[in-house]
This record gives sequence, structure tokens and C-alpha cells, in this order.
Amino acid sequence: MNLPRLSPLCVALLFVFSAASAQEPTLSVVNVTAKGYSSADLETPISTITLDANEIARRGAANVGEVLLGEPGIAISNDSAQGQNPVIRGLGKESTVLLVNGMRFNSAQPAGAVASFMTLGLAERVEVIKGGSSVLYGTGALGGAINVLMPQAQFTPDIGLKAGASYDSVSQGLRGTAVMNASQGDHALMLGASLARIDDYDSPKGKIERTGYDSDAFIGQYRLRLDAQQQLRVSAQLHKDEDVWYPGSTRLHPSSLIGNATVHSPKQERRLYELGYNRNGAGETPLNVDLRVYRQEMERQIYSYANKLGRDIVINQVTFRTDGMDAKADWLIHPQHLLSFGANAWQMDGNPDRYMAGGPAFTTFTPNNPFQDAQIRALGAYLQDDMQFGKLNLLAGLRYDSVKGEAASMGNGARTTGLDKKESAVSGNLGAIYEVTPLLRPYASMARAFRAPGMRERYESGPKRDGYFYAGSPDVEAEKADQFEIGLKGANAGVNYQISAFHNKINHYITGQILTGAMASAACGAANAGSCKKTVNLGSVTLKGLEAKVAWQVAAGHWLNAGYSRIRGDNNDLNEPLFQMPADEILLGWLGTVMPGVKADFTLRLVDDQNRVATQFSRGTENRTDGFVTADVGATWQFSKNQSLRLAIKNLADKTYHEHLTEGISGTEIKAPGRNLQLAWRGTF
Repeated sequence: MNLPRLSPLCVALLFVFSAASAQEPTLSVVNVTAKGYSSADLETPISTITLDANEIARRGAANVGEVLLGEPGIAISNDSAQGQNPVIRGLGKESTVLLVNGMRFNSAQPAGAVASFMTLGLAERVEVIKGGSSVLYGTGALGGAINVLMPQAQFTPDIGLKAGASYDSVSQGLRGTAVMNASQGDHALMLGASLARIDDYDSPKGKIERTGYDSDAFIGQYRLRLDAQQQLRVSAQLHKDEDVWYPGSTRLHPSSLIGNATVHSPKQERRLYELGYNRNGAGETPLNVDLRVYRQEMERQIYSYANKLGRDIVINQVTFRTDGMDAKADWLIHPQHLLSFGANAWQMDGNPDRYMAGGPAFTTFTPNNPFQDAQIRALGAYLQDDMQFGKLNLLAGLRYDSVKGEAASMGNGARTTGLDKKESAVSGNLGAIYEVTPLLRPYASMARAFRAPGMRERYESGPKRDGYFYAGSPDVEAEKADQFEIGLKGANAGVNYQISAFHNKINHYITGQILTGAMASAACGAANAGSCKKTVNLGSVTLKGLEAKVAWQVAAGHWLNAGYSRIRGDNNDLNEPLFQMPADEILLGWLGTVMPGVKADFTLRLVDDQNRVATQFSRGTENRTDGFVTADVGATWQFSKNQSLRLAIKNLADKTYHEHLTEGISGTEIKAPGRNLQLAWRGTF
């Protein structure tokens, strides 16, 4: 399917009234992540997305990537059903900072989605910043940041309980969640749990094997109120998945005895512990302070299964542990100046234990550790001024970071020297938004962001999805990105819209350099010399795009919604399209009250074909993708004050398709789920 080729000007005019799904908007959407404290989106010169618990539930999504799918500027990359990594403006998991309650996820995942290590059913809000965000979030925020906000313990007079349960026909999946809050005097306690039992899902072409999994999540928080302004908190989170397979990882093995191999995780777990303190200021110049220390552990079993032999040939046990400290404050130092400042420090440790079976029978396992005792340490401090001059809002920030990587060895102990590297970076942002009228607020922003190389890029050698064997390099340097964005925002009682255009140039782009001959044998080994790349910094890439979203109340209680996304990426060194760019997309929707207590919605997603693919970089492993159209329909019945039932059908026409960024061998990528009947109940007590 080919969508109409619309010029940027035509698109901007088309969407001068525009939202990326059938979402009922509000006048003053508040986002915590964009500025580091609660702020109105209409006073923020940055592109943002905010989804509350009601909208998350209405979308019926299983994970963070799925709930954001269809939002302008957002795509997903997936190699399984269990997790889908959000891609912001063409930049994937390495270039996006993922947070839970403001604490960053640090990991080095060879397969699967980092965003899968949390349960969306417990989330109260999902907030997204699109574009460079290193001033607040440091290394990795070239594409932006995603913050999933979980329930907090509240000081309320009664015991409160929120619960929900859902069923979907496509995977025979059952999910259930419950969150309880209780308080007495100066003590408050929140406990939550979420369970999921998911079978292999059906596509229009039949069942997709190895897409089922089990998932359990538990959260808790205790708060002690010291006085009217100060509180202490202790928080814990546990997320556990079992029997997760990654069909998109299936690759042909060099040995005919093995056939092809598929990565899977018999067990993976995330544990988070936090101790925090916050103080809410008072008076004419209030100073708000928040301090925390935390430990987060991501533990995984990552095995490679030989499908012809019917057993594992690689066994990998790894824990990525992060110890961190955050200190931040915002101070209304003057009626026109809200200063925010803070410091962040974290250390991530990784020490994988990998055993590989060797030929000819592949029955004897020997150690083959990619690296040992690796660490990445980061320290950063920032200052930001939020300035208000009548109808003009200015936002300016500056940050300094120091990041160091080190390891005891790499290449199964073959290299033990020259593995330490330390570098620093300065990030900044400057933005302005002006209220001409409530419905017309032009804005412009500039941002410098950076991304220090990850642990796998520094120290691990192995095959990647573009068909090459990559040799890790501890000498690789940080990427630096400069983004410029202009846009319009506005809202009144009947219209809510946002239009933005951006240009992002990334220098010292971390990628692979093709090696041949003796250099390839030395870097990748003789067996991989024919398809060898070394991780290096190559020149630059450029991304540019146009996004629009609008919601228009055409009649009382009835909203029409639309969204548009167009992103172009270029590899300036190879003079070709950048690898793995999302296709152009349009979303159309309606949400309205059809009878007392019942709201219905309809969403139409139109995705263009993608024929702008990398050929040199990917050696033909990135194939063009056909366009597709999907339709979703649903209705929510609020049958009592505190309880509702929702019935929805996703992929109404049972369309066969896959997202362009789906991982897998070209032509055999896993298909998306087919027609899916969802039934969900939510209640509060």
C-alpha cells in the first residue's frame, strides 16, 4: 500500500487541528519528566507525550512499546511478543533513556526489550520527551526519555484498592493487577501485584510459536511523614519473567548439525530498592528537594537453543547491577525564575558467565566469557532556569558529565590491557514558547545531547542483526547530537494540537567499520573474517522529521483525532538511508459517548511501505516492508461510579503485517497478532 506523498507544508496545514489516537484530551496536560518537576505541556518548548492510567487501560497494551505505538515520532523494535522497545524519532534503545519513577534502567541486552522489565498494568502514567534530553538525564538521551510512573503511597483517610483483570483471545492471555493503599497518622503503605499468563499468539497466517511467557510483578512503598513538609520513603520493585523466547533472533548456524539457533530466557528478573527523602518548600520562594539512593539489578539467563539438536548450545548467566544516587531541587528564586539543579551518580557492573558447546558433537561446554568484571561509572551535575516573562517562557539548561568504562578482560580473557577509558561531555538546551493566543503557541528549541558507548559496544564481540560479526572496541568515543526543533502547540475547550519539525545531527556515530583480510581475522577471528565489522566512530548521521497530532471536539462529547509522523535518516558516510528507519504513518480516530455511561472509540492506523532501506550498511539484510492498514474498535461501559467493563477488537480486519523494525531474517520476520478480542474490567474500592 502506498500512502499519498504529502509535502511537509501540506501535512502541517492538514493537521492544524491534531492526537495520535482516540484519546480524550484535557486543556492542561501536566508532565513531570520534561522539566524535572510538574509543568504544563503548553508552557514547555519540547515535544512530549503523556498517557494517564485511563488511556493506558483503554489502549489494552501489554508493554511500554505497544502502548506508545502510533504516537507521532514513535515506532517499535521487537524480536518477541513479550517486549517491544520504543524507538523515538528513529533512535532505538541505546539512544533512549528509560526510567521507572525517575530512576534509569541500565542494562546491556543482547536480545529482548529493556522496556520489558516492568509491568505496564501497574503504571499510573507514561511520560515521553522526544529529542535530546541529556541536561536532565545524562548519557544516552539522544532520542529522548521515557518515564513510567508507578503508584506511590498516599496519605488518605481510607484504605483504597484498585484492581483489574483482562483476557485477550489472540493469545488466550490472562492478566490481573491489584494495588492497595493504607495510611494511619504519619504512616502510609502501598502494595501492588500484577500477574500474566500468556500463550503463543495467533496471526492471520497461523500460530506464532514461542511467543508465550509468564510474568509476575510486585511493588511496594512505605512513607513516613516527618512533618507537614518532609517525608521519608522506602520502595521496592520485583519483576520476573519465565520462558521467554525471541523468535526474531533465529539465525542459521555455520554447522549443519545445528541448523538454526534461537535465543531464549528461561528466567529473567529485575529488582529495585530505593531509599528517598523529599521536602516541599513553602513561602514566597519555596525550595523543593528530593534525594534518593537506589540499587537496581537485572538478572538474566540468556541461552541459545539449537533447533535441529533440540537442546541449548550456549548458556549465559548475567546480572547487571546499578548503584545510584540522585539529588535534585527546584527553587522559585524569583517570580520569573524557577531554578532547578541536581547531581546524579551511578555505577553499573556486569560480569557475564557464558559457556558454549563446541563441535563436532556440541556436547562439551567450555567458558567463553565476552568480558569480565566490567564497570561503567557516570557522574553528572546540571543547572536549569525556567523563565517566565509575561506570555514568553524560556527554558535554558547546562550539564557536565564524566563517564568511565573499565573491565578486567574481554574476548574470553584474550585481552587484559587498554580497557579503561574516561571521557567528559557538556550538554545544553535552550527553548522558547510564546502564547500568541491559547490556541497559537509557537516554540523553538535547541539541544546538545550525548551517548557514551555501552558495555557491549566497548567489550563484547559477536553477531548482530545487520548480518555482520562485530568486534567490540574499548576505544570507541561518545556520540554527540545537536537537535533543532520548531513547532506549534495550542488548546482550548474544543481543540488540542501540536505540530513539530526537527533536525538532528549525530557526530561520532557509533557503528561498525567493515574489515577485510588480516585486519578482519585479527579483530573477529578467522571464522568470521568474511563478515567482520569493528565498533568504531564513523562520521555522522542526520535525522529529520515532521510530526503532528490533533484532537477536535466536533460535538459535545465527541472527539475526532489525527496524527502524522514522517522521519528521514541518512548515513552521511555511506550516502544511503540510515539503517532501520520507521515508515511514514497516519492515525485517524474517534472517541465519543454513545449512551449514558458508555464511550466508544475507533482507530485507523495507516502505515506506508518502507523502501528507503540501507543496502551497503546492512549487506541486504534490511528489506523493504509493505504498507498496511489496521483498524481497532472498542467500547467502555462505566456501569457504576467506580467500576467499568471494556470490550475491544484490535486488528479488526485480521490484517497480516509486521512492523518495519521487527527483527529477524529478511522475509521471515514474525507476523503481528491477528484479530484480537479483548475484555477488561477495572474497579476501585
